[in-house]
Amino acid sequence: MNNVDELYYKFCDSTIKFNLRSTTKKGVIKELVSALSLEANVRNILIKTLLKRESMGSTGVGKGIAIPHARTLLVKDFKLVIGVSKKGVEFDSFDGKPVFIFFMLIAPPEESSNSYLITLGKVAEFARSIALNGKLFKAANEKEFLEVVKEIEEKTKP
Repeated sequence: MNNVDELYYKFCDSTIKFNLRSTTKKGVIKELVSALSLEANVRNILIKTLLKRESMGSTGVGKGIAIPHARTLLVKDFKLVIGVSKKGVEFDSFDGKPVFIFFMLIAPPEESSNSYLITLGKVAEFARSIALNGKLFKAANEKEFLEVVKEIEEKTKP
């Protein structure tokens, strides 16, 4: 995607993994990466890349949300996978609380740093809106989840 806003306003078009089974940071990252249509060896490298990024500082931003992200030659365009854990996962979040909603963003290195950072910021802004809304944490299934995402998306459009 070339247009940063295109990613921001199309969360509903993203891959969603509802009811993540993993109970660890590494497991969640593996599960999110598995949602991408990539070869097994590429997925393994991407998992290592994301875990290395996590070792530099947790992407658990607090209030039940994490935004694992990386730039890599393994992809040609932005990828967003949204994961939902009903039980919550210890993710070394800034507030020390478990994470329930994950936004994994993968971008190619060719994207300008400015574009990547703006996109990451817009994902974080959307995540804050979700945390304030609270309804998304109570969604019982993917359909309800998408309905709440659409509702929040409409409210956050400029």
